[in-house]
Amino acid sequence: MRCPFCGNLDTQVKDSRPAEDHAAIRRRRFCPSCSGRFTTYERVQLRDLVVIKSNGRREEFDRDKLERSIRIALQKRPVEPERMDQMISGIVRRLESMGDTDIPSAKIGEIVMESLARIDTVAYVRFASVYMNFQAVGDFDRFMSQLRPDPANK
Repeated sequence: MRCPFCGNLDTQVKDSRPAEDHAAIRRRRFCPSCSGRFTTYERVQLRDLVVIKSNGRREEFDRDKLERSIRIALQKRPVEPERMDQMISGIVRRLESMGDTDIPSAKIGEIVMESLARIDTVAYVRFASVYMNFQAVGDFDRFMSQLRPDPANK
């Protein structure tokens, strides 16, 4: 593993332990060249996934990009970091077990929205506002009206 501080290729593992929901290994590393310390995570990857964008472009699936978008949606929400990590790991496992390596970005968005809806409604709306690319207030209003319970059914 290359040292992120000095670029030395000869780093040493000082400590290894399970991380998250035991879906990853957390390793504390030390660089003998610059004495820098850093952490790496090792995860099982069942297959290499390719995301098919709405314009047809293909790009390699990036777990970090998925994590960033979910963290933005959950920013300042009362959701524990462990719960967030479990949700992200669950989404990735679900994508990997779908059977196909080519996954439409729309399918990933649907899965993320399902997961967010189960843990935090505000984060769900935040993610949806970006994912569904609302162009006008009316688009957002129609989406929100679907979330509100129908007063006639009370």
